[in-house]
Amino acid sequence: MADVKLLGLWYSFFSHRVEWALKIKRVKYELIEEDLQNKSPLLLQSNPIHKKIPVLIHNGKSICESMIILEYIDETFEGPSILPKDPYDRALARFWAKFLDDKVGAVVSTFIHKGEEQEKGKEEACEMLKVLDNELKEKKFFVGDKFGFADIAANLVGYWLGIFQEASGVELVTSEKYPNFCAWRDEYINCSQVKEYLPPRNDELLAFFQGCARAHAAASASTKK
Repeated sequence: MADVKLLGLWYSFFSHRVEWALKIKRVKYELIEEDLQNKSPLLLQSNPIHKKIPVLIHNGKSICESMIILEYIDETFEGPSILPKDPYDRALARFWAKFLDDKVGAVVSTFIHKGEEQEKGKEEACEMLKVLDNELKEKKFFVGDKFGFADIAANLVGYWLGIFQEASGVELVTSEKYPNFCAWRDEYINCSQVKEYLPPRNDELLAFFQGCARAHAAASASTKK
């Protein structure tokens, strides 16, 4: 049996992308929770360049970066395909996954920073939402009629964005501004393939991100003194 370990965090959407793929493939794995304030020797050894989670360790070999790990899992383990089989659809899935991944910084900045940095992030995030609102009109999945690679990459906007918004009190998404995106998001959250693999939106998850928002606000205020 393959020895599979995942260095990650319970609240990380990057980690949950990888867990999602492993569960779809029905791969047994060990989740090793990391402390980013005190990174383990295993993490530093497994990802010496970026020193970040997630890291998949398969039979002693390390693979880094969530979307690269997803492709590795899809190619390595038996089970339902995550990337489409058709070359064109596969290219589309990779395009949308990269588009979403490139906007992570903007989304995070909108909710954890203040002032100019927040406004810059918000502007970029709103541009992303306009694109998605146009792309997702009357669509359930990003590519074709099957849940897959790009939809897993979309967990930030489909699930965590709502948590960030509630935790920070910053209103970014409304059905008036982005009706198609909101319709897709509601469908996404209630999709059985999503509900089965994402963590429950409970008090613990919300409280964690509320704490993050307060900590960043306090840090920002202290630097202005």
